[in-house]
Amino acid sequence: MIETVIGAMVFVFGIMIGSFLNVVIYRIPNNESIAFPASRCQSCQTPLKWYHNIPIFSWLALGGKCAFCKDSIAKQYPIVEFVTGIIFVALYMKTGLVWYLPFVAASFAALFALVMIDFKYMAVPDSVNFVALAFALVQPDILNALMYAAIAAGGLYLVGLLSSLIAGKQAMGGADVIVAGTMGALLGFPNFFVAIFLSAVLAIIPAMIWRDKGVPFVPFLALATFIVYLYDTQASQLLDTIIYG
Repeated sequence: MIETVIGAMVFVFGIMIGSFLNVVIYRIPNNESIAFPASRCQSCQTPLKWYHNIPIFSWLALGGKCAFCKDSIAKQYPIVEFVTGIIFVALYMKTGLVWYLPFVAASFAALFALVMIDFKYMAVPDSVNFVALAFALVQPDILNALMYAAIAAGGLYLVGLLSSLIAGKQAMGGADVIVAGTMGALLGFPNFFVAIFLSAVLAIIPAMIWRDKGVPFVPFLALATFIVYLYDTQASQLLDTIIYG
C-alpha cells in the first residue's frame, strides 16, 4: 500500500516535471528564456491562468483547446507529461526510494527533452545535453561515474574522428559524444556497450525507411540507455552469454 502511494506521488511529480519539459522543448530551440515570460498560448499569446497549467488535467478539461482563442493545443503537451510520469515511476520501481533517484530521474528527463527536440528540430542543444550529463554523474560512486563518462565520451569521440578521416566527412556530432558520457555514467561498463549496440539495432529500420531525410540518432541512444538501465542485470547476462556462450 505504501509503495503504491509513493509510486503515485512519484508519478505526480513526474508529470509536473513533464510540464516543465514542454517549456524546455519549445523555448530552448527558439533561444527563449525558460523562466520568463510566464506560460502563454502560442496562438493568441494570452498569458495562462495557473489552473490552465495543471499537467494533463488542464488539457483534458479544456478539450485540447485554448481557453481564450479556442485554437487547438498540441497533443504533445499531455503526452510528454504522461510519458515523463511513467519514466519516473519506472525508475522508482527499479531503484526504490534511494537518495540518488531524483538525479537519475532528472538525467533521463533531460534525455527525453533531447529526444523530443531532436525529432522536432533535428538539433541537440548543448545546454540540455550537459544538464543530462551533470545529473547522471551524481551516483553512489561518483568517481567511477566520472571515469565511465570520460572513457565512454572519449572512446566515442575517437571512433567518430577515425570514421570522419576514413569517410572524408564528419561522421559523428559532438552531441553524440556528450550523450555517450551520460550513458557511461548511468550504465557503467560493460552495459554501455550493450546500449550502444541496442541503439544501433533500434535505429536500423527507421534509418532504412527515412534514408533520404535522415534520422536523428540521439533518440535511439536515449531509449537504449533507458531500457538497459531498467534491465541492467539481464543486459549483463546477455553479454556474458554472447561472449562466453
